[in-house]
Amino acid sequence: MEQRSLALQRFLGGYARLAKLPEPLPATVVLAPLCERVRRWVDERIRIDVDPELRVTADADQLEQVLINLLRNAVEAGGTAPVELIARPENGQARVQVRDRGEGLPSSDSLFVPFFTTKTGGSGIGLVLSRQILEAQKGSLELLSRAPEAGTVAELRLPLAQADG
Repeated sequence: MEQRSLALQRFLGGYARLAKLPEPLPATVVLAPLCERVRRWVDERIRIDVDPELRVTADADQLEQVLINLLRNAVEAGGTAPVELIARPENGQARVQVRDRGEGLPSSDSLFVPFFTTKTGGSGIGLVLSRQILEAQKGSLELLSRAPEAGTVAELRLPLAQADG
């Protein structure tokens, strides 16, 4: 009974967060220092390779939350294997990848379905919330296999900030 109650509390808390996603406050964000700050919060062992000049138009607070979620997922999936955070400009967008060396993607089309989870104790809202945040900022989130290597790539794209005229 207690386990069911806890699961219901997680479900309701997750639903409330999904339903009340605040409007983004887009601004120019320099990615390198933001990524370094997130790395320190999540795991110092994460390897960062971010173009120091890369600037995006995004809500910095919401983008931090997305990166925290994706990096935590990658660290959990990869165990002791290194996790990489790579960001480069590509075709007018910033292409940001979080790469792990875990078991890879589960065979499910439900990874972005609210409350679906493959993790024990997971709420099933992290990926959905991350995708919603990015789409509200004219970005995207995709999960890709690293095959033939082990692991997964969470790839997000955001619009590059306009250069000052």
